[in-house]
Amino acid sequence: MAENFVHPTAIVEPGARLGAGVKIGPYSHVGADVVLGDEVELVSHAVIAGHTEIGKATLIFPFASIGHQPQDLKFKGEVTTLKIGSGCIIREGVTMNPGTEGGGSKTVIGDNCAFLANSHVGHDCIVGNNVIFSNNVMLAGHCNVGDFAIIGGGAAVIQFARVGAHAFLGGMSGLENDLIPYGMALGNRAHLSGLNIVGLQRRGFSRSDIHDLRRAYRLLFAAEGTLMERVEDVATAYREHPIVVEILEFIRAGGKRSLCTPREMSES
Repeated sequence: MAENFVHPTAIVEPGARLGAGVKIGPYSHVGADVVLGDEVELVSHAVIAGHTEIGKATLIFPFASIGHQPQDLKFKGEVTTLKIGSGCIIREGVTMNPGTEGGGSKTVIGDNCAFLANSHVGHDCIVGNNVIFSNNVMLAGHCNVGDFAIIGGGAAVIQFARVGAHAFLGGMSGLENDLIPYGMALGNRAHLSGLNIVGLQRRGFSRSDIHDLRRAYRLLFAAEGTLMERVEDVATAYREHPIVVEILEFIRAGGKRSLCTPREMSES
């Protein structure tokens, strides 16, 4: 079993639980209720607080602030949690907050995610696996981000918004509505600008799948009828296509935000 390393200048409070092979670098601080999985590394000057659990082999860079009380004026000190998956990269200055009593009491980050410098995950967010946040991304509270989503540098996502799996939100965008799975949104305020074709190709989606997605997308955001009428039409035509069905289920599930649509599309 690999030995742990704790630098003499680091502080690990009594009660903290460390797995095997953990490395805690200079001037880092680990709180009493923190759980660090095997092979977690805090490079230096990282602070892990609250009821925070960090999965195996996650790497945290200097000046990250992980698990401090949520930035919610309604928070009154109740016990809430932050859980971060395995194999994540958390770069300099990243901040992640635990949940609040009013939002489910937990913030959850999946496996193999990358959070680049100065990005932020607000309270009560659920972030999937293999997600990438570029520098200075701002994710407000109560958001949900699906697997393999990518959010470009400086982008901001409003509270309670949903970002679907495999979606791409361009840099400096301001997202105030839900972004469909496989969709691409740009601008401030962000509009749906098509499908994340490059991302789909990089992840090995077949040409046939991408072709079907394009056809379904054109039908969904056509000018005729209401959106829900078009959803039902696409559901009939593509009931055997799982990735199209995923988009339809996302739309049907709804949320507290409207749907991000193409700029030229009138509201329906």
